[in-house]
Amino acid sequence: MTTESLLTRADIAVPHSQLYIAGEYVDAASGETSDVVSPVTGEVIASIAVPGREDLDRAVAAAREAQQAWSRVGVWQRAAILHRVGDLLAAKRDDLARLLTLEQGKPLSEAYADIDESAQLFHLHSEDAVRLHGETLPSNDTHKRMWTFYQGVGTWAIVIPWNFPVLMFAEFVAPGLATGNAVVVKPPAHTALSLLAAVEVLEEAGVPAGLVNVLPGEGAFGGELVSHPGIDAIGFIGSSATAEKIVATAGLKRSIIEASGNGPVVVLDDADVEAAARAAVRGAFYNAGQVCCATGRVLVHSAVRERFVEATRAAAAEAVLGDPFASTTTLGPMNNQATANKVDAHLAEARERGFEIVVGGGRASGFPTDLYYEFTVVDGVAPDALLSVAETFGPVVPIISADSDDELLRIANEDALGLQGAVFTKDLSRAYRFVEEMRTGQVVVNDSNGFWDINMPFGGVGGTRTGWGRIGGKHTLLDMSDLRTGVLHLD
Repeated sequence: MTTESLLTRADIAVPHSQLYIAGEYVDAASGETSDVVSPVTGEVIASIAVPGREDLDRAVAAAREAQQAWSRVGVWQRAAILHRVGDLLAAKRDDLARLLTLEQGKPLSEAYADIDESAQLFHLHSEDAVRLHGETLPSNDTHKRMWTFYQGVGTWAIVIPWNFPVLMFAEFVAPGLATGNAVVVKPPAHTALSLLAAVEVLEEAGVPAGLVNVLPGEGAFGGELVSHPGIDAIGFIGSSATAEKIVATAGLKRSIIEASGNGPVVVLDDADVEAAARAAVRGAFYNAGQVCCATGRVLVHSAVRERFVEATRAAAAEAVLGDPFASTTTLGPMNNQATANKVDAHLAEARERGFEIVVGGGRASGFPTDLYYEFTVVDGVAPDALLSVAETFGPVVPIISADSDDELLRIANEDALGLQGAVFTKDLSRAYRFVEEMRTGQVVVNDSNGFWDINMPFGGVGGTRTGWGRIGGKHTLLDMSDLRTGVLHLD
């Protein structure tokens, strides 16, 4: 760690560690707290309130009451308030980004991008909402007039993971509020500080108290939240295993589910191999690989495998492990021990099976915590290895080879965690084939599997364990609304 970054970090404030209920920061009813430890420094940076049933009941009641009034506010008025939220978030970008890096571990440049995009989402969905309208429908009864309109579903439980706490909050809350909903949000307790700091802008922007409530908690509390009788719908981003538990609990409640991804990057024999290698590397070290559309596995045509391995070795220099507050760092620490342990296990199996560790291969020494993980490239990975069939969620590029397009496509589609994929080729026909036949919700041609745009409908695809619904652009507003129909009888 440099002296400069340590001095900078000393100035980072933790303004809130309480629950946010009905427009106020409050202690948990039980008074219970838990420590938040920075993966960057290993230090306790706050003690955060631990919510219980009493807090949950109060938050849901506040949300339901506020939603009734909010649903009657005109869409242009809602949009104006949410534009102000976006402006105020942008004004707090410095403080929020630094706190986000401290609690999550991602490089500061990535934290700035998260906050900037969060602010943009409030602007985007404000504009989407004022253009969300129904239509007049012809009736075979000349005495009837039929029309459709959109209306918010009601009160949503929003369960988000630890990798993008502010951004994923905005991905649900901006379209949710824009369409007249209220929300009770559960981020993980150990990455909720930047989110709690962000929501202090809501009152200043004019968001009515109670529309947004934040209760940081862990798995058991999430189960209570989604099963609460006052919750009308559920928005979830996280692992497929947790998603399946939520769906089993939720019953007929409306849901948007974005679950695990282990998306393939396919490199065909006519690809720009160097560009593909750079993209695969970027997709693996961004946020330390802790992204649902990270470079989960690379499927390379055998004819270009050796070139690709060497190009990836060279591109690995872009992954600079270090202090995430330093401007030269592109790879910060992993967020938590459970995820780092999973990477350990996947690489241990790789060694046992004789796969070649080309670059890296384990945790780095000389840092304040043991969550700093070397950027790693593994060649000769078998399609049935843990690095292939399970979401590693770390800074690892596993390379698998096959001899034909058919075989590459087959391997790509064997995994039920596709979510998003990529293909590198100069042949338009081959590109179209992989876009249409790869079993993922999105396929990116000639760019990183980690490509993302806030106006892009992102989500899983049928026949997989990746979920349903879409996050991005107008599609989230549609998923968070009921399409209603009016029928008027004329004498």
